[in-house]
Formats: sequence, structure tokens, C-alpha cells
Amino acid sequence: MRKFAIVGCGRISKRHSELLGLGQIENAALAAVCDIDESKAKALGEKFDVPYYTDMDLMMQHEDIDVCTVLTPSGMHAEHTIRLAKYGKDIVVEKPMALTLDDADAMIRACDQHNCRLFVIKQNRFNVPVVKMREALDADKFGQLVLGTVRVRWARHQAYYDQDSWRGTWAMDGGVLTNQASHHLDLLQWCMGEVESVFAKSTTALANIEAEDTAVVTLKFKNGALGLIEATSATRPVDLEGSISVLGSKGSVVIGGFAVNEMTTWKFEDELDSEADVLNEFSVNPPNVYGFGHQAYYEHVMDCIENGGQNLVDGLEGRKSLELINAIYESVETGKEVFLRFTPQKCKLGQR
Repeated sequence: MRKFAIVGCGRISKRHSELLGLGQIENAALAAVCDIDESKAKALGEKFDVPYYTDMDLMMQHEDIDVCTVLTPSGMHAEHTIRLAKYGKDIVVEKPMALTLDDADAMIRACDQHNCRLFVIKQNRFNVPVVKMREALDADKFGQLVLGTVRVRWARHQAYYDQDSWRGTWAMDGGVLTNQASHHLDLLQWCMGEVESVFAKSTTALANIEAEDTAVVTLKFKNGALGLIEATSATRPVDLEGSISVLGSKGSVVIGGFAVNEMTTWKFEDELDSEADVLNEFSVNPPNVYGFGHQAYYEHVMDCIENGGQNLVDGLEGRKSLELINAIYESVETGKEVFLRFTPQKCKLGQR
């Protein structure tokens, strides 16, 4: 049995603690939790009858832990991952892995130095319709890629940001691109290939926060395809969609729903008889925007740990979407097209 510790007992910890603490992941168990807010740590620890701490070092020194799951504010991911790496235990970190590229690189170095694996949570890659679309991409069913788009139309009211002082700040969180849409940006570059350049505009339309709640981005990929990102947390009154479209010379796929979980279009020139029921088979709308991917993600982590499976999103892979986010913010600040690979100059994300 692999023993997991959760560091950070905020909003997203509910999903992780239920999976680990209720036996939903084979051979994995929740063994301890930690948060600097003792009331949050105590509530989660008592709920699952595990020890709780306010100091992660004390937890690691007193508990037998195999894997640490870092769920602290985004701006703390790097510091906490680097502190935990010295214990030589594998680390799972929520998105985004960090806010600055320098911090991401430091995390990768620390985990390499202490021989621990770094898993960056990108659970939407494991959504059943996304896996099906990726199979089609790998089989070259799309032909020449032409256009890839993502749309995130979610609702985050002021009460969401007021829960914690760090939400929506440049130093600790960022806006809709870094937080709500980061999974979708990851899917777009994973499906469409390396990004050559971006041009972006953003605004803070409805939320009283430092960062953006609405953004549009155009992308050019190295393979010549184009891309569009539409992201907002200012949808009212409720969440509408989280979707991705991939269009190619030989076919098109659209995955929608709240959390990229509902296959809505599957059309190919060489469509097989066995694919006739794809829409029905893969049309699964989740109960909320978290979707169903976290369970599949943890099963993937366990496969890597116990069977030597290939880590689909390690530090280097997780860094790709972070670089894309940084480039988008750089474009917003400069009003210019930004070409990747680049060194951020004007990007506000992660600056304190």
C-alpha cells in the first residue's frame, strides 16, 4: 500500500482526499494531511481519521509517507515541492506546477537531485473522449492539422475570489488563463504540437482581482496550424462549457461538456464501422467542472510507481503549458506577438 500525504487542505483537497481516503485508488491510501491553517488541516484529518500537521517537515519526519500531493496556492508550489524533494519521495503537484519558468526549472532540478519523480496534474488528458481523440491524432486520422480551439466559459463569482486573499493575485495565482483554463491550454498544445507564437488580449471584466478574468489568444503552431483560446471566468450566471476542437484535412473532433468530457463531433473521411457509435459511447457529462479525470490520473501515477509506467506529465512536460501561459501574459503586456522560446520580461505572473 502506497501512503500519500496531502499538503494544502483548501478547495481542491476535497477531490483528492476522497479518492485517496475512501479507497477509490487501488493500493493507495491517505496517511496524513498538512496545512498552515490548523482548522483546515484538522477538519480534513479528522474526516479521514489520519494525522494532521501545520508543518510539512514535521509531517515528513514523523510519518511513513511514499508520495506527497501538493495542493497549496499556485505561487507556493515551487517552494513546497523543493522543500519536500529532499525527503526523496515522489511528488504530485496540482496545476500549474509553478508560476515562473525559473521556479519550474528549480523544481525539476530538485526532484532530479533527490531522485524523486515529479507528477504534474493534468487530469483532462485522461478524460475518455480526450484519450479517444489522442488515439486518432497518433493514428494520423486528422491528416494535416488546420485549426485547434479551446473555450472555457465558466463562472467564478466574487465570493470565490474572496475565499482566500491570494486568489486572483499576480504573485500567487494569476487569472483565468493560469487557473481555470490551464488544463485546456495544456490539451491544446498536447494535441496540436509545439507553439511557435502567440498574440493575446485580456481584461478584468467582472471580478475585483489583480489578474484577468477574460482573455482571447491567437496561436501559430510550428506545423503551420493556427489556434484560438477563449477563456473567461466571467460567464453568468453559471458554468457553460469547457471544450476543445481539433480540425484537420481529413477530419474533425469536438469535445465539449463542462470539463472536456462530452464527445459532440467525430467526423473523418475514413471513418470505420467500429466508430459509428463513438458519440454515444463517449458522451459523458460530469457533475461538475472537475470531471472524472482525477481518478484516472491517480491510477496513472500508481502505474508509474508500481509498474514503471511512463510518466505522461513530468516536470518537463508540465513546463510546456507554463511557458505558453507566460508567453500569453508577455503578449498582453507588450501588445506584441511573442515567439516561444523566450525569456519573460513584462509578464507579471509570479512577480512579488
